[in-house]
Amino acid sequence: MLLDTAPIEHLSGAWGPMGALAGSDGSARHLHLRALGAAVPPRRDLADAVHHVARLHGRHPGLIDYAAGHAQRPVECEWLEAAAEAFVEERAYLVRLVAAAGPLPSTPGHAESEAAAAAQRHALDMLAQSDRAGCATGAAIALAIDWTAIRAVLDRAAASFGVEPAPARLPIPEETVSVVDALAREAAHERAMLFGAQQVFAQHRGLWDLLEARASARSHG
Repeated sequence: MLLDTAPIEHLSGAWGPMGALAGSDGSARHLHLRALGAAVPPRRDLADAVHHVARLHGRHPGLIDYAAGHAQRPVECEWLEAAAEAFVEERAYLVRLVAAAGPLPSTPGHAESEAAAAAQRHALDMLAQSDRAGCATGAAIALAIDWTAIRAVLDRAAASFGVEPAPARLPIPEETVSVVDALAREAAHERAMLFGAQQVFAQHRGLWDLLEARASARSHG
């Protein structure tokens, strides 16, 4: 299943609150992510992004794998299984990019950055292993939604570092929408799903905030 590279916001009318949340809080709106899509972004900024995305999502088991172990309904189990299988290739892609990017760029305040990155990893792990019905699935759905914007940065880094980008194969947005619509029929499940998604979007915003601060520190260091 090939990932639709068009912005997912165009589907917001079909899935209500989740679509609105993706449109308002998703990574695509962050100025630093947009800067990395500029004509000639600094290679060290791209390398920094690759390393930090890999720290959050390059491990196994990851967010989607954990969420699959907490799914309760057949519709979410099927979606999570497909997403987890696709993310195996995304992790392999991240490994290749990290190797091509070289060492983590030297940056003032590195210890503070390490602590912030560790806190983000911990927060995502806790969300993905939540026993609150719908929370972990919402977190996984938010990752799949946000991965479109994140993948664009990774592909930009691949071009800069001479890595052939592989096609992403996460569930297409229309499939994700149908899962959200099915799970949203129960109010409590929808609330938990939206909470999980909101928290993942917040952690991703924190990631781009961190990368922006590190880029600024390097340019002024």
